[in-house]
Amino acid sequence: MEKNPTYLFVTAAALIDRDGRILVQKRPEGKPMAGLWEFPGGKVEAGETPEAALIRELHEELDIRVKQADIKPVAFASEALEERHLVLLLYICRKWTGHVQSPDSLDLRWLSLEEIRGLSMPPADGPLVQMLSSVLRDPS
Repeated sequence: MEKNPTYLFVTAAALIDRDGRILVQKRPEGKPMAGLWEFPGGKVEAGETPEAALIRELHEELDIRVKQADIKPVAFASEALEERHLVLLLYICRKWTGHVQSPDSLDLRWLSLEEIRGLSMPPADGPLVQMLSSVLRDPS
């Protein structure tokens, strides 16, 4: 009988600016998958909803405030890791307060969906780009 995996729930946001560009950040040196590009977000902590985790992570990582009413779930990815199983939940956010900046000096870029397709990304993020493309073409 196969052992049940330990799940790692992670939230991420496709922050979309007024020009339709999407924010991506580069994973820092010293972290797994360093140098790859990803959507901002982070781990869901014990007792936290995915939405609360995303709101907290966006404030910690980018110094912005987001309301739960302004994030919309759009896609998820499931990826086996070494000892855990990643479930990555992607949300769209078009409204926030504050100016996007990285207190941790992460490399941030506002890019079109086409530009994002050309980036090296973690395995779970790649499929999300395609799903996001479908959602943005058909916003209904």
